[in-house]
Amino acid sequence: MTAEPNLQTAPLAHLPLDALHRSLGARMAPFAGYDMPVQYASGIVSETLHTRQKAGLFDVSHMGQAILAGAGAAAALESLVPADLVGLAPGHTRYTQLLNDKGGILDDLMATRLPGVEERLLLVVNAARKAQDYAFIRERLPQFDLLPLNRALIALQGPRAAAVLGALLPGVEDLSFMDWRAFEEGPTSVFVSRSGYTGEDGFEISIRSENAETFVKALLDNEDVQPAGLGARDALRLEAGLPLYGHDLDETIDPVEAGLAWSIGKRRRAEGGFPGFARISAALRDGPARRRVGLLPQSKAPVREGAMLVSTSGELAGHVTSGGFSPTLQRAIAMGYVASKHANKGAQVVSELRGNRVALDVAPLPFVSHRYFKPTA
Repeated sequence: MTAEPNLQTAPLAHLPLDALHRSLGARMAPFAGYDMPVQYASGIVSETLHTRQKAGLFDVSHMGQAILAGAGAAAALESLVPADLVGLAPGHTRYTQLLNDKGGILDDLMATRLPGVEERLLLVVNAARKAQDYAFIRERLPQFDLLPLNRALIALQGPRAAAVLGALLPGVEDLSFMDWRAFEEGPTSVFVSRSGYTGEDGFEISIRSENAETFVKALLDNEDVQPAGLGARDALRLEAGLPLYGHDLDETIDPVEAGLAWSIGKRRRAEGGFPGFARISAALRDGPARRRVGLLPQSKAPVREGAMLVSTSGELAGHVTSGGFSPTLQRAIAMGYVASKHANKGAQVVSELRGNRVALDVAPLPFVSHRYFKPTA
């Protein structure tokens, strides 16, 4: 994940763990209005591989966390997203997208149905979009309370994550993928979701900002845990074929062409009731005009975002939305959108890299298989 240019004049916001990152030798850079750790001394490749092999610790406190509360909140939010939230059981999380009136994606987010008598949804949204998201939800759903939370958010990802976190929060290893639970840790609750943005098993941990450093230091005391920055997070999510808002997703793209049709509930496909239903229903029925695909450049150097793609006959085919080097596969990989007729596995498109033509093979996603924890029956 490259740091976006700092075009704002306002000073950068600092994470609750800013001092800890600096003490750990993090290289900091601006991203979404925050001063964020991009990498540590070991480097992006080491951090990526360590996460795949053991456990990487990421600070994602720049993300927006908020609670939407009130009777009928789930049904009301369904008027803005295509997921089935009414059928979401307490203590479970669902991935979905905020849609504009044309069915384009305003943001992608996680929604958790919180336990308790009162109907409450915990929303986790992207940092660069949280102000717009909150304003949009308040405008469209003015009868509900939307309460932003001032909490740190930590992601512990990798095959050793459950054992590491279970030593501090016994019982956390019993959660399945997309389960959520509140744990008591000292004087306050720790919110834990078994989810993440790396394709690995892992957890996202929401904790009061003033308690975050002590908790994170306890995690880092485990020899299996290594701090990891935005660079490794971007490499991992690209290997896992996961889209990044502002790159692989934006307001012109609908969930079907983005390869996110799986997140549209069966009931919602039949009943509709969300923005852009006509467009999305047609794409589900007839197929979209373009598709997000994996791309394998036949070059050592990565083909980067924005590169245009043409067919082998010279016809404009699409463009690259994310590209980089995969530490796990030891090769260049990319994602992009191509016209559906060029989207089949084994198809080939061509781009230009440093003045030279480079062929790219269309490949299925993900590049590295997901290892989410789902107990066998």
